[in-house]
Amino acid sequence: MSDATSGPGALIERPTEGVALLRLNRPARLNALDDETVREIGRLLDTIADDEACRVLIVSGAGRGFCAGFDLSLAADAPGSASGETQAWMKRQELFAGLVTRLRALRQPVIAAVNGPANGAGLGLALAAEIRVASQSASFNSAFVKVGMSSCDIGVSWLLPRAVGLSRSFEMMLTGRMVGAVEAERIGLVSELVEDARLLPRAIELAQSIAANSAFGVWMTKRGGWANLESASLAGAIELENRTQILARTTGELQRAAEALLSRKKPPA
Repeated sequence: MSDATSGPGALIERPTEGVALLRLNRPARLNALDDETVREIGRLLDTIADDEACRVLIVSGAGRGFCAGFDLSLAADAPGSASGETQAWMKRQELFAGLVTRLRALRQPVIAAVNGPANGAGLGLALAAEIRVASQSASFNSAFVKVGMSSCDIGVSWLLPRAVGLSRSFEMMLTGRMVGAVEAERIGLVSELVEDARLLPRAIELAQSIAANSAFGVWMTKRGGWANLESASLAGAIELENRTQILARTTGELQRAAEALLSRKKPPA
């Protein structure tokens, strides 16, 4: 890897042209999230958002874990608690949960390359990606119900039912049990399961296949796909699709693609 940008707990690598890799980098803690790491991830996401050359973002973890969720060594206190404990914890909660909406707001599609445990907030980060690929050593759970908190955290209660269905979602959230990689693929929590050594190469292959398409078309596909998950009707979804297609046509990509295809089919003189 080359051209790495690093900070506390996270770094960005550039494995190939058009693709960025955001790697959580607290391997001794299975990449559990502390406050400064979350802020650093936010800063790195700002960098990605402003990078016109970046077409796809991959998120993964250093070492043997994707993200073990909230660092429980910090559970006794939140920054700023001296001025009000409830306010301080709400500020922390909003900081952590904001990672999910920030990933969704990126124009670049996000691929989660889940290389080990994705627990609690780690599950939320994985669910925030448009595509999830897992290694054989990956595992998932909604961890907070195990420590006296709610499993409705960092977007999981909205995202998980849309990935695996309502009954399976509630079963995972209410029990907090660990879901292994094979089951995760079977229930649609991840789209693909690969050997550990193939995880990042496969994520990069997927990223390159996305980056080969029109940047505007990919952006509108991401935005339209998420928006229509919240559409109240099929008619409303089609209305958005119709306008997006007409907007996309103004880029000239359709005409160029049609001309290239027709020139290949034209018989030789």
